Amino acid sequence: MTDSKPVRASQTTITELMIPSYANFGGKIHGGILLSLMDKVAYACASKHAGAYCVTVTVDKVEFLQPVEVGQLVSMHASVNYVGNSSMIVGIRVEAQNVKLGTITHTNSSYFTMVAKGDDDKPTKVPKLILENEEEVRRFVEALRMKEIKTRIREALDDAKSQIELPEARELLKNERCIIDIHLL
Repeated sequence: MTDSKPVRASQTTITELMIPSYANFGGKIHGGILLSLMDKVAYACASKHAGAYCVTVTVDKVEFLQPVEVGQLVSMHASVNYVGNSSMIVGIRVEAQNVKLGTITHTNSSYFTMVAKGDDDKPTKVPKLILENEEEVRRFVEALRMKEIKTRIREALDDAKSQIELPEARELLKNERCIIDIHLL
């Protein structure tokens, strides 16, 4: 395994035609189809960088900005934005092209955290990431901050789970759109 690789070495684009069987009941491409395709491109990108089999650990910030239509060509552009010891954060930009009109629309963005696995099925070390321009540095720092924020959120939620009591919950939820209907014995 190489000690380091540039971002460009693993950048991956997958383009697929959106067919009628991908459509949901509303006539638009189902979000699950797009997520599956994003997972595929995240795997391809991460495994190219790691030189190993990779698995998806988390999917963050999935934003469906615009609907995707049957007949459009959808391109998923993936790039390794951050590497840890065995983990990588892969940024994905999804674009839909209307070939008749010649228009390209940014429809989705997402971040997939992938972990490289060795032959023993345990996490394995990945190459360092060579950052060759300011955009790559910005994305690495952004991913690092996103990782730190996720850790703080996870810790705060763990604290909240262990501390919530029914009287406090009643007060907290009194202006929310829910009804507490617990019958205590």
